[in-house]
Amino acid sequence: MSECDASMAGEHPGLPQFPGRDPQAMLEAILASMPAGDLWVFGYGSLLWNPEIAHSEVLPARVWGHKRCLCMWSRINRGTEHEPGLVFALMGGGSCQGIVLRVPRPQAEHELRLLWKREMPRAVYEPRWLRCHTPHGVVQALAFTLPRTSPSYTGSLDEAHLLHILRHRRGRFGTTLEYVMRTAHALRQAGIRDRAVERVVALAKRHGL
Repeated sequence: MSECDASMAGEHPGLPQFPGRDPQAMLEAILASMPAGDLWVFGYGSLLWNPEIAHSEVLPARVWGHKRCLCMWSRINRGTEHEPGLVFALMGGGSCQGIVLRVPRPQAEHELRLLWKREMPRAVYEPRWLRCHTPHGVVQALAFTLPRTSPSYTGSLDEAHLLHILRHRRGRFGTTLEYVMRTAHALRQAGIRDRAVERVVALAKRHGL
C-alpha cells in the first residue's frame, strides 16, 4: 500500500508536498479523532505482508463502501517521478476484504507516527476512520483511502499500459510486478479471493511476466 518513506523529503527534494495538504496537520487531526481504546489499522495492500508497526492482534476484516484498486501512481517505492509504478488504493464503491491490526493504546501514538512517516510524507492518501467488520464485531479502524480527485489516481488504464508498467516500472523497494504478486499471495494466504487482483496476476502470467 505504501508509496513513500520517512526520509523522503531529504532524499527526494524534487518531490514536494501536494499543495494545500500538510501531513503533520492531518496526523494531528487523526490523533485528535482517534476512537477510544486500542488503535486499529485496516490493511489491504502491503500492510498485509509488511505491516512494520508493532501490533498485538490481527483479524480478518471487511470494509463496505470501499474497494481495493490498482490505480495509484507510485513515484518512489515502485516507480519514479518520470516513470511511475502502481500500488493499490482504497477507493469508493463495493467492499474490500483485508485485515485489521490491533495496536495497544499505550503504543498507539508512537506506532501511528511511524506509520505516518511510511504512508503520508506527501499526504497522498485521505486517512479515514472506517467501520471494519471482523469475526468479533465491528471496529473503527484507520484506513488510507484515495479520492478520485487525487493527482495520484491513475484513472482507467488499458491492458497494454498496465502490461508496460508491470514489465518496466521499478522503485527503491522493487518492481510494481513484485508488489502485485506479493499482495496477491498474501490475499490467498489469508483466504481472500479478490477477482480484480487475480485478473492482474493472470494477465502478467499470460504474457510471461
